[in-house]
Amino acid sequence: MTIAVSPTTAEAGSRPQGVPGPARPSTPAHIVRDDAEAIRIAHDLAKDFREGASERDRTNARPLAELDAFSQSGLWSINVPRAYGGPEVSYRTLAQVIAIIAAADPSIAQIAQNHLGIVAAIRTVSDPEQQALLFAEVLKGTRFGNAFSEKGTKRAAEFETRFTDHGDHVIVRGRKFYSSGALLAHRVPIVALDDQGRAWYAIAERDAPGLTVIDDWSAFGQRGTASGTVIIEDVRVEKSHLVPGYRAYEAPRADGAIFQIIQAAIDAGIGRAALDDTIDFVREKARPWIDSGGERASDDPYTIRAIGDLTIRQHAAEALLDRAGLAIDAAVTNPTPDSVTAAQIATAEAKVLTTEVALAASNTLFELSGTRSTLAEHNLDRHWRNARTHTLHDPVRWKYAIVGNHALNDVNPPLHAWS
Repeated sequence: MTIAVSPTTAEAGSRPQGVPGPARPSTPAHIVRDDAEAIRIAHDLAKDFREGASERDRTNARPLAELDAFSQSGLWSINVPRAYGGPEVSYRTLAQVIAIIAAADPSIAQIAQNHLGIVAAIRTVSDPEQQALLFAEVLKGTRFGNAFSEKGTKRAAEFETRFTDHGDHVIVRGRKFYSSGALLAHRVPIVALDDQGRAWYAIAERDAPGLTVIDDWSAFGQRGTASGTVIIEDVRVEKSHLVPGYRAYEAPRADGAIFQIIQAAIDAGIGRAALDDTIDFVREKARPWIDSGGERASDDPYTIRAIGDLTIRQHAAEALLDRAGLAIDAAVTNPTPDSVTAAQIATAEAKVLTTEVALAASNTLFELSGTRSTLAEHNLDRHWRNARTHTLHDPVRWKYAIVGNHALNDVNPPLHAWS
């Protein structure tokens, strides 16, 4: 089951048309028991998600049924602490889960990324009472979306959205874009500044009066994320759902690395899917080059070498992703300047390699598979479109700088959600 894209502003009139939020689940979500079960569930879901991924991309459909299955499976609460009834799997496992889902449908994987990041932030910055309240919602199956970034500000970390204090609640006003997950969320965390310029997560009800989510995402990749516009016009948020996000970066914490490893895991999944589809196409559909002397395209020595190169790079990217997960787990357990820096550096290295292999695999696919692979019936260009779109989230050239500056000059990475 999917939902169709809503009319554009031009089609519907001058006033942007919002999309109603989805119904909340009628039954509580499953709670995962351990890391092994999380991996098993991810593989089971991936089999189903893979079936319709190409068609969803082709028709620009929104994966509502798939997302319901994903969040009800228990995978959206895997980093809820055990003290609050959650499974608290390792971040190594969490990254593997996201990579598995992304290999099937990277849009579905990306929709979960900010939810999982918010869960991590709540653990870091909220008091026990707020943690108990919000984690209970997550364990029941509530999906958090995202209304963080604004495309009109000079830098990604600058915000014009603000809230005013009204005693037991706040009133939020602003406008957001790149709001992955907001369309199909049950609650929408809004990054808003207080009167001191500090950033908070104001977690609003999806259908709160004044909150309008517009389905106007027009990028050529990651189409299913519906990462479009959120308009916030005097939206009321109870203080019980006002999370002091700024505290995560007042001292060394692993929150930035957690946000980043999820990004890297999505790219690892895209690279894996592109490589697997390349191998399948070369085996089953591609023709051998006239000078190769082989009976099959898979006998071409240059093709064999290229597949070997991509396989090695994909495995290296996945190994660095595992290494980053282990470093984050150490930093979450014992957050010190050294452990957090180690997590940031390891995650930056993983981000570089997962980006590069996703782009390389999704591009080389066509070189090795031949002209036939560009036919619309195969829709293989979705891998490149998804890789190119998602890897623009934050510039890899700055990951090289972070790693190099630390190695050469002992300069620690900055503390924010992009590092």
